[in-house]
Amino acid sequence: MVNKDFFKALDDLEQERKINKETFIETLETALTSAYKKMYGEAKSAMVKLYPERNMIRIYSYKTVVEEVTDEDKEISLEEARKTKKSYKVGDLVAVEETTKDFGRIAAQTAKQVVMQKLKELERQQAQSELSEKEGELLTTVVRRIDGDNVFVQIPGTTTEGALMKQDQIPGDRFSVGDRVKVYVKKIKDSFHGPQVQVSRSNIGFVRKLFELEIPEIASGEVVIKNIARDAGNRTKVAVYSDKPNVDAVGACVGNRGARINTIVNELNGEKIDLVEYSQDPLEYIARALSPAKVISVETNDSLNMSQVIVPDDKLSLAIGKGGQNVRLAAKLTGWKIDVKPESYVKPKEELKEPEYELTELGDDDSFSTMSDLDDLEEINGDEEE
Repeated sequence: MVNKDFFKALDDLEQERKINKETFIETLETALTSAYKKMYGEAKSAMVKLYPERNMIRIYSYKTVVEEVTDEDKEISLEEARKTKKSYKVGDLVAVEETTKDFGRIAAQTAKQVVMQKLKELERQQAQSELSEKEGELLTTVVRRIDGDNVFVQIPGTTTEGALMKQDQIPGDRFSVGDRVKVYVKKIKDSFHGPQVQVSRSNIGFVRKLFELEIPEIASGEVVIKNIARDAGNRTKVAVYSDKPNVDAVGACVGNRGARINTIVNELNGEKIDLVEYSQDPLEYIARALSPAKVISVETNDSLNMSQVIVPDDKLSLAIGKGGQNVRLAAKLTGWKIDVKPESYVKPKEELKEPEYELTELGDDDSFSTMSDLDDLEEINGDEEE
């Protein structure tokens, strides 16, 4: 069989779709061999070979040379074999080219089915491979469609959509078809219908990537983000650190007249950002984490992994934050349970003990932090946050 157009089509697929032709050839040989056996009998030992360099397809049947034939489909006598080649001996395989004309139509149908199926499979694998490299990255996408509260964006460089679900949006986000929007690729899953891309703007990874994008010292590694605690749409605390004495980690993030941090805040719809300079000293780190509140003293209990923080009476609500937000984020950032008390509080003589904490889930990373007892705030209304 000779089919120049067929092999040219494979060349075009390789160039246009960037799909390896050799992969198609191997799959086609297997499928055509199977189709041939079904047509002429499963017992027959046969193989279909494709020769793209000669634009040819050949069918070979194989028989084993034996002294006495018991299965004519698979065996040939030594006498018959030596009629074609005198060097044959018992145990050799004799290949005979089949010249059947009836197989041409079956071969064409089989080839078409295999090409279409393999094309879909390889395209899906290729898309999955390309997308997997984008996982955990910040992308600038275009809104393609909006379905209720969910927004679907075009992943650049692909034909795939990313799903920005309601819970992955920042409160206050408003989108229209055609808008350019930055998103964080949270997860890529393979499914029967192809790769599914979950993108987010509420994930802490979104904040981390914004900092890497806007602050060269973070991108270069001079300044390191130690941790991030976030209540999307409200407040984020970012702990930064530099081991270079001439680099001000917090100052680098703020930028000249606040230019760098303001760019990030604008992307987050005005979300407050507290920049906290990381310290290996837990007392100092905890005190800084409660920013913008002023801290008088910090005590820790290493065995319970908890701390008690004393703040001025008039700064108690600021330290705790509305609904416990500030202390909850500080606890998440530092990894310490934090109990905030006013300066007028008289500490019992006994050792610092585990208070009753409410565990409050934060964000979408399945981690928890503590919320301080809010009994001291029963008579306080409003939020004093700066």
